[in-house]
Amino acid sequence: MRVTVTRKDVKFLPDSSRVVTRYFMNGDDRTRKMVGQLMTLDEKQVNQNLEHTLREFAGRHRNISRVFFKHCSNIQGIIEGMEINYAELSDTRKMLIGSYCTMEYAIESAAFFNPSIVEDFDQLYLEKGEKRIIISFRATGEGHISSVVFRRGILDKNNDLQVMKMGDHIDKAEISQKKLYNKKRFIRKLDEMNIPAKYSTSIMQDLPDKFEYYVLKQVVNRVLTNNDISAERKMALEEVTWLADSFYDVHFHHDSDITERVIFPISDSESRGIEDARFVRFIDDDKSEKIYATYTAYNGHTILPKLLSTEDFYTFRIMPLHGTGAQNKNLALFPRKINGQYAMLARLDGVNNYLMYSKRPTVWNDPIIIQEPRFPWEFTQIGNCGSPLWTEEGWLLITHGVGPMRRYCLGASLFDLNDPSKEIGRLDEPLLSPREDEREGYVPNVVYSCGSIIHNNSLILPYAVSDYSSTYGVVDMTELLDALKKSK
Repeated sequence: MRVTVTRKDVKFLPDSSRVVTRYFMNGDDRTRKMVGQLMTLDEKQVNQNLEHTLREFAGRHRNISRVFFKHCSNIQGIIEGMEINYAELSDTRKMLIGSYCTMEYAIESAAFFNPSIVEDFDQLYLEKGEKRIIISFRATGEGHISSVVFRRGILDKNNDLQVMKMGDHIDKAEISQKKLYNKKRFIRKLDEMNIPAKYSTSIMQDLPDKFEYYVLKQVVNRVLTNNDISAERKMALEEVTWLADSFYDVHFHHDSDITERVIFPISDSESRGIEDARFVRFIDDDKSEKIYATYTAYNGHTILPKLLSTEDFYTFRIMPLHGTGAQNKNLALFPRKINGQYAMLARLDGVNNYLMYSKRPTVWNDPIIIQEPRFPWEFTQIGNCGSPLWTEEGWLLITHGVGPMRRYCLGASLFDLNDPSKEIGRLDEPLLSPREDEREGYVPNVVYSCGSIIHNNSLILPYAVSDYSSTYGVVDMTELLDALKKSK
C-alpha cells in the first residue's frame, strides 16, 4: 500500500566556507628546516609576518592565537632537538611557528548528508503547534573524512521548518581522555576487535586490574620502538592504543552557537571519519532525559561502534560499545527501556535487522534476528534508519532497503511495544524512493536517514539525497499506521 510523503522545499547543501583549523605536520626533516628558516628572522620580521597572518585568518576562526600556541607546542621536541631553548622563544615567534603547523579544513565541502533529528531540550516561548528541533548531519570534506555537525530550527503547526541562522565560527572542542581503564573489559573488547591474543597478551599481562592511559601508552610505545617488530604485530599494538584513545570527553565553549560545534575525529580509531550518528532523546524510568547517539568510528580498515551521550550539547562523552552484538554498522538505541532493560537494533551480518537487550547502554550481547529482506526492493539488505519511535500502536521503525542497482529506499515497519521482536506490519512498497531529481550525487540512487521524530501527528523524516545533500519529508501518522496495520 502506497503511503503519501510530502517533500518539503528545504535543502541542506555542502558549504565549503565552513572551515576548521587542523594540525599540519610536514615531516620531521622539513619541519626542522622550516623552524631553522624562521629562526633567522629578527623579532621585527616575526611580528610583521605574524600580524599579516592574523589579519588574513583571525576573522575566520575563534581565538586562532591559542591554536598557534598549541600547534607550536606539538613540535617542542623537534625544536629542542635543534638545541633551541623553547622557553626563551617569544610568544610571537611561537605563534608564527605554530601558524606553519596549521591548516584549514573545509568540513562540509564534499557532502552534507545522513541527517538525524531530535527534540531540543529548550521548548520555551513557542507558538501553539511549534517545536524546536536539532538536526545532526554527517559532514564530509577533503579525503572523505566525516564529522558531526548541527543545525537548530523550529517546526511550525504546518510542519514547515524555519532554520536558525548559523554562527560565524566553528568551535573546536577541548578534549579530555579517560583516566582509568578496566583490564578485563578492555581485553574483552580487544578480542571482539579480532586482535590476536599472542600480540596483546604481552602488553596486558603486566598491567594492573585498573590501569591508567599513560601507562598503557608507555608500554606499547616501548615495544613499537623495536625495529625488528613485524608489520602484523605493529598493527595489532597500534590498535590497542586506538581502543584506549576511543574513550574521551569533548567540551565546547558556552558562548558558541550549536551550529558552531563540530565533533571532529579525535582518536586514531576514527581517523577516517565519524559516520552516520543516530541521535535519540532517551527518557529513563525516573523520567530523566539524555541524548544518546550511536555512530561508526572508522580508521581506514577497522570499524568500531561507539556511543555518544550529552545532556546539554556542550559536553559529549564518547565511549566504544562492547559485546558480541557491538559489531558492524547500523546500531540504533530505543528511546526508553523495555521491561527494565535498554534495547538496541543492529545489523551484525550486513543483511538483517537484529534486536538486543542490556542492563548497560555500552554492553551488547545475544542478538536475535527480527527482520530479514522480504520484498524485491530490499533483497540485498535491510537496516534501520535511526531509533524506533514510540506510538500507541507499537514501535514505528523507519528502515532502509537495498535493491537492484544498489538503490537505497526507505521503508516502515511496526513492532510490538512490549516485545519488539514481534513484527506487527511492514510496508510492501518503499515509503520513499529516490525521485528523478534525487538520483545524482556522491553515491547515486540513494535516500537515507539516521533518525526521525513525530510532531503534530506527522512523521518528520529528514533524509539524505544520494549522499550529497539533505532535505525532509512529512508523512501523516494516521495514514502510515493504518497502512502498517493492514499490511500483516
